[in-house]
Amino acid sequence: MTTSTTALREARDQLRTLRTSYEQAVADFSWPDVGASFNFGHDWFDAFARGNQGPGLVIVEEDGTRASFSFDELATRSDQVAAHLVAQGIGRGDSVVVMLGNQVELWESMLALIKLGAVLMPTTTAVGSAELVDRMTRGGARAVICNAADAWKFDDVPGDYVRVVVGATSGAWVDYAAAYDVAADRARQTVVHPMNASDDRLLLYFTSGTTSRPKLVEHTHVSYPVGHLSTMYWLGLQAGDVHLNISSPGWAKHAWSNFFAPWLAEATVFVYNYSRFDPVALMEQIRAEGVTTFCAPPTVWRMLINADLSEGPGRLREAIAAGEPLNPEVISQVEKRWGLTIRDGFGQTEMTAAIANSPGQPVTSGSMGRPLPGVPVTLVDPVTGEAVEGVGEGEICLDLGQAPLTLMTGYQGDPERNADAMAGGWYHTGDVATRDEQGYITYVGRTDDVFKASDYKVSPFELESVLIEHPAVAEAAVVPAPDPVRLAVPKAYVALAPGFAPDAETARSILTYAREHLPPYLRVRRLEFYELPKTISGKIRRVDLRQRENAIEGERPSGEFRDDDLVATTA
Repeated sequence: MTTSTTALREARDQLRTLRTSYEQAVADFSWPDVGASFNFGHDWFDAFARGNQGPGLVIVEEDGTRASFSFDELATRSDQVAAHLVAQGIGRGDSVVVMLGNQVELWESMLALIKLGAVLMPTTTAVGSAELVDRMTRGGARAVICNAADAWKFDDVPGDYVRVVVGATSGAWVDYAAAYDVAADRARQTVVHPMNASDDRLLLYFTSGTTSRPKLVEHTHVSYPVGHLSTMYWLGLQAGDVHLNISSPGWAKHAWSNFFAPWLAEATVFVYNYSRFDPVALMEQIRAEGVTTFCAPPTVWRMLINADLSEGPGRLREAIAAGEPLNPEVISQVEKRWGLTIRDGFGQTEMTAAIANSPGQPVTSGSMGRPLPGVPVTLVDPVTGEAVEGVGEGEICLDLGQAPLTLMTGYQGDPERNADAMAGGWYHTGDVATRDEQGYITYVGRTDDVFKASDYKVSPFELESVLIEHPAVAEAAVVPAPDPVRLAVPKAYVALAPGFAPDAETARSILTYAREHLPPYLRVRRLEFYELPKTISGKIRRVDLRQRENAIEGERPSGEFRDDDLVATTA
């Protein structure tokens, strides 16, 4: 066991011991010194995985087919894949696009590339050729690993790069499966520690691009592999846990909760592959597989509470929500039915988990929790650029003076964005929040999304949280609509749940509900049923809706319903 392994294990064990002792964890925890040359694959994963027959990865398909891989198997298979990639000329510092689904090859490839000291570029299978050209170019990709079903997308992606395919091969594509022909002993001898620097590049992630061109986020061999101790602490993971996280490969949250955090804890990663979400089938798998920790986006939690949860949560101990803010009603419903409190949290592709409701702590309704151990979260006044002390509101930032280990090195090839993001000695998240007397932080909205109406500050999230409690509302996005009297008023773009018609009766019901559950100064004044524009990762692009409102200023769309009409009708 190397000194790097020992240091990381001691820090990990400290957090596990203090899992429900938040104040002590914040006071006592410090990030481990893993040395000048840390490699997650060699110094951490292999150190506990060799000879470990416990399940490291379990994948269940929609038809019930089940595949289980021990930690030891994953260590060996990743060696074989790494040796196969070495034979193709891939090595330390080479960036590789990994465009795979929830399949064992994804985990093998990530481990293999880490062991080589290469640079991973996880990419969603939803991208097309044009996006791939941009990603391959900006990321300087030397190779790509994808499924046969997606190989055609690279026909229009020029460049001299290695092409590795999982499945049927043709032309210039290298067969991924040939890796398994490499003898295990030879593979292990071939794949030695690359002696990469701990601050070398390890991951390149493209953000989802909700307001602009996707940014290219750069992480090191420390910022994510070690930094996700904060995520492990938030999730409440323990050795032997079975952890289920619902997120798509290619995005940062998948690496957070399907790779680094569970394997830091020496927990099992469980994946249930489905083509269409079925809450009943999901709950059957949670109970059958003995899932102990479950993380899902609010959309999934909302669908679950509308299903029959009477059979209980099985062995679930931890219920977590991530990806977007969670409205209090969902938390309340799960508490009533399961006796479990969903714990919300906050982070970005640019960092690991930063703020969260950690295990065993009181949850304040609507709050996403408190700063996690070792993460220097500060609220900063956007006008003065100074830290907000005590109770108040400000932009969520990380104090660069405390050298946050969990933070990216920057946006690759984008000095202007880097300068903006790191201005004034802070890393600026672009998210606004409030803090109460107990230090709990409540999300308000993106700095770009918060607006004023009749001189009152409006948080779209606050209004949307009320709207989605109405049974007719599947999703909602609130933006400012120009108004000659109030300058701007809140307008809701609504995607309807199945079984509801986009007519005046439905609009009246939703607006009435909002009127009854919101103060007058936050009243939703306009509503339109609309197909919400989204990024490739499924996040709503409010910027498109704001632009639409500005374009139609002075005109009333034919499908728009107004609260003033409701008042006139009921008067």
